[in-house]
Amino acid sequence: MAKSKKRFVCQECGSVAPRWQGQCADCGQWNTLVEDVPATVFSQKHDLSRGGRAVAFEPLNAPTKLPVRKSTGLAEFDRALGGGLVPGSAVLLGGDPGIGKSTLLLQCAATIARGGNDVVYVSGEEAAGQVRLRASRMGVADAPIRLASETSVRDILTTLGDGDPPALLVIDSIQTMHSDTIEGAPGTVSQVRGCALELIRYAKETGCVVVLVGHVTKDGTIAGPRVLEHMVDVVMSFEGERSHQYRILRALKNRFGAVDEIGVFAMAGEGLEEVANPSLLFLSGREQALAGSAVFPALEGTRPVLVEIQALIVRLQSGATPRRAVVGWDSGRMAMLLAVLESRCGLNFSSAEVYLNIAGGYRLTDPAADLAVAAALISALADKPLPDKAAWFGEVSLAGEIRPVAHAPLRLREAAKLGFSHCFGPAGTDGPAAGAGPGASYRGLGQLSNLVDRVMGSA
Repeated sequence: MAKSKKRFVCQECGSVAPRWQGQCADCGQWNTLVEDVPATVFSQKHDLSRGGRAVAFEPLNAPTKLPVRKSTGLAEFDRALGGGLVPGSAVLLGGDPGIGKSTLLLQCAATIARGGNDVVYVSGEEAAGQVRLRASRMGVADAPIRLASETSVRDILTTLGDGDPPALLVIDSIQTMHSDTIEGAPGTVSQVRGCALELIRYAKETGCVVVLVGHVTKDGTIAGPRVLEHMVDVVMSFEGERSHQYRILRALKNRFGAVDEIGVFAMAGEGLEEVANPSLLFLSGREQALAGSAVFPALEGTRPVLVEIQALIVRLQSGATPRRAVVGWDSGRMAMLLAVLESRCGLNFSSAEVYLNIAGGYRLTDPAADLAVAAALISALADKPLPDKAAWFGEVSLAGEIRPVAHAPLRLREAAKLGFSHCFGPAGTDGPAAGAGPGASYRGLGQLSNLVDRVMGSA
């Protein structure tokens, strides 16, 4: 028998080091390396081609009964899941502290329990009395939910194994669970991986839907080993600024549906409320056209959302280094766009401070936002408002060309539905003009210089 070697595992990123050190070489965190004793390694070789059981293979086209999804009672939650919860699936929900993860799951659990289903809610962070107070405040205290405050996975599975499996099992959170078969404190890499494996195995064997709440690190990623996201079927992120009332539920991984759908909620006194039309939420308070403001029809999955992009240009009198501040967009992409405006269009941003903000705390990842951001920057530089009731979309290349983007008719229909009569986008795109709808006009722009001429009034 060979001697087992020591290894040290980072509790933030899960990387393995041969010896202890103060800082993790991969993620840069301090004092996160903890000794992990691996299983005993036998030096003798074993022939794995004998001694096992025969595996029964099945044809790929064998008839399979599709699972019936179970609705959560919240249409926005079902939309992000791809239609509802799939029996036997494991869902991992992550988000910042205080964003509303427990509130959302308690509302869903109450709705499913009121429909005649058995629901178990296990809280490892709060006492049962605290959960009951929240349920009373939300008006769901009468829901027949089986509630427990427990952190031992063995005790939880032993209790559930005595009867019929529930339809939904909520574990809040996976970082507080521990298994007595694994060494280490709750929250360590080995404990999180082992506890999640046992709960997922229970879900696959019984058909119970298991929802795991996960903590996040300071950079917004789900804490614990990366393998945790590979083990579950669905990974969801609950995003939003705590200073704003809205929340966005986004699917990062979904084995049963699309990963680009979102659900929008608004935090109220009695819990989370669904937002059926998010465009009205992100455009609220926009009564008149102002310099540096542009509206962009973003696309989240199959849902178009109109958001407002705000830009501010401040000229510097001294030789100080100008600042570049971006909230809700990629700072590197804004730097590229400023370089294109200076090189291809002759505008001067080098002696000015540039501030860019996506209204409402929304975060944009759509490359079609380039034209709207450029329009807001040019409008702020010229101190001239853009045309009223106008929407902008298009991708800008390094040569200053405005290139076509996907789903242009869908963006135009959403803009026309909310009363936007002018839409500006890539030139030469087939279909957008027909998709704009009655009362809306579409104007194509081939070069970024055409946008500068239109805003500056030099055309």
